[in-house]
Amino acid sequence: VGVGTPATDYSLIVDIGSSNTWVGAGKAFQESCSTEITGQKVSVNYGSGFFSGELFTDTITIGSLVIPNQGIGAAATSEGFEGVDGILGIGPVDLTEDTVSPDVTTIIPTITDNAFSQGLISAHEVGISFEPTTALTSTNGELTFGGTDSSKFTGSITFVPLTTTSPASEFVGVDQSITYGTARKNILQSTAGIVDTGTTLLLIATDALDRYVDAVGASSEPDETTGLFTISAENFANLESLSFNIGDASFELTPNAQIWPRALNTAIGGNDDTIYLVANDIGSETGSGLDFINGMVWLERFYFVFNAGSDQAGFATTSFTDATTN
Repeated sequence: VGVGTPATDYSLIVDIGSSNTWVGAGKAFQESCSTEITGQKVSVNYGSGFFSGELFTDTITIGSLVIPNQGIGAAATSEGFEGVDGILGIGPVDLTEDTVSPDVTTIIPTITDNAFSQGLISAHEVGISFEPTTALTSTNGELTFGGTDSSKFTGSITFVPLTTTSPASEFVGVDQSITYGTARKNILQSTAGIVDTGTTLLLIATDALDRYVDAVGASSEPDETTGLFTISAENFANLESLSFNIGDASFELTPNAQIWPRALNTAIGGNDDTIYLVANDIGSETGSGLDFINGMVWLERFYFVFNAGSDQAGFATTSFTDATTN
């Protein structure tokens, strides 16, 4: 992502689970002729880190989009973002409230908001595509601002309204249920959770995880080193699909998609010959109002659309839904 005129390039995490865009965790923010000082402070706490610093407006360049007057944070301090420069926050704009001082009611439009309001894109939405990978560094994703890319999905996109259940409703939250196998064993009853590019794993409520671990014959406790549950080769051979029921559609997470890429086991401190499951504990029982997070391991198998203009989320299968990458 380029910031400023001329642009300085930054490597940013794409996060649909937050809405502030900021730099400075690695490469420091560079002021330029398009930089304007607001005199305000900005800070955000994340599930695995935080940043605080100054709020500027500047020109953002991402792909072919050149968006002037974008609110952007310049971190004075940050934690939890080693290896990247910051975050490209493209979630609901209300998540930026309470992040600015002294006026905590300030809302900072996201780059999707600004691109749409300035007439740079024709639809108030972003299409998100990822592909499963077995490499630590891989250009395996695409963002389409203002529409969708039909080459990245198969069939039609199922759109559903965002959930009204709090706190999932503060994010890109949807209602879904999860069943296991051809017998459609209940794992998670219809409940609210979120879809999040900034979360790595598939996180589900504690009681749902217990049912899943029991159904697939996984280890009774997570591995001490990786924090992931393991499954034997014999039980993996008998593993069935998880069905994610969203709206009127069902999305099948295949057995291969339920395990961590074995080529990347050592990257998380694991063993080469161990099979690790990507489902893990969200840390609360069903009924909390945020009972699941469909993270990157899930998004690598499905196409995802966030339509901020109509408060809808869309999902579709892809050519990688049934891949045996892992």
